[in-house]
Amino acid sequence: MRHSARIICVLAIAVALVTATEAIGCPNCKDGVNTSDPAGLNLARGYFFSILIMLAMPLTLIWSFAAYVWREMRRQQRREAEAGMIQPDAGMFQSEAAARVNS
Repeated sequence: MRHSARIICVLAIAVALVTATEAIGCPNCKDGVNTSDPAGLNLARGYFFSILIMLAMPLTLIWSFAAYVWREMRRQQRREAEAGMIQPDAGMFQSEAAARVNS
């Protein structure tokens, strides 16, 4: 197991070193655009907003999933309350409430 972990680490470092020059060129392409003309300024502005959108996307996905889970849990609690499984004031199952009262 340790041998395969070392191989994976060495391969990851090798890939990072080989592709480093291409990765460095990517964010710097907006710096090479001539911003003195309107077309170049619009292109640089487009790069800026595309970077913002790419940064916001993971957070948007995480918060969307969290909101979905929260909403579904609230729906389930409402259904259980309507079915009489949960006491509205205690917020727990009736069997748990009865066990606490009996003990």
